[in-house]
Order: sequence, then C-alpha cells, then structure tokens
Amino acid sequence: MSRFTIHDLAATIDARAASGGEASYTKKLLDKGAEHCAKKLGEEAVETVIAAIENNRAHLIAESADLIYHLLVLLKSRGLKLEDVEAALAQRTSMSGLEEKASRKRD
Repeated sequence: MSRFTIHDLAATIDARAASGGEASYTKKLLDKGAEHCAKKLGEEAVETVIAAIENNRAHLIAESADLIYHLLVLLKSRGLKLEDVEAALAQRTSMSGLEEKASRKRD
C-alpha cells in the first residue's frame, strides 16, 4: 500500500495548475491570483484554530488538510515549491528553536 504525502499533493497542485480545465478548483484559485490565494489561506487558518479550540479531532484533521492544501496553492501562486520551505526548515533545525528565532534578522 502506498502512502499519500504532501509531495503527492504538491504534484497534484502542479498538474492541475498546468491544466486548462474549468473543473479544477486549484486552477480557479490560481487564476484569481496570489492575493486571493492568501486570503483563502487566512480563512483556513482561522477555521483550523477554531477546530483546535473546539477540541474536535475529526474537524481539526479536516481543517488541517484544507490549511496545508491552501498553503501549497499559495506557494504555487508565488512561484515557490514545497522544497523551498523544506530547505528553510532544514536550516532551522541546526540549532534550538529559541536560538534560531533570536538569530533571525529583524526588519
């Protein structure tokens, strides 16, 4: 049995972004632009927080899946890949979380 991964989801998003079909929700999101994708991500983040506060396991799982999907769509809309985020995470794991956060440049 094969296991579905976030990389599989990213590949599906890439494929649907390249499609010309009107039946793709992913394509419709991307066609509306990065700002729209960012707003959708924000909505899903709030819904995920609410599900966590409600302490409803099934709802939290479902909203978390939506959140991850919309994050990947936003990354795609800005020309970024999951691998870009993974590289940033890998770099951060070379020190403790508190050290890493303190080392970030302040704007």
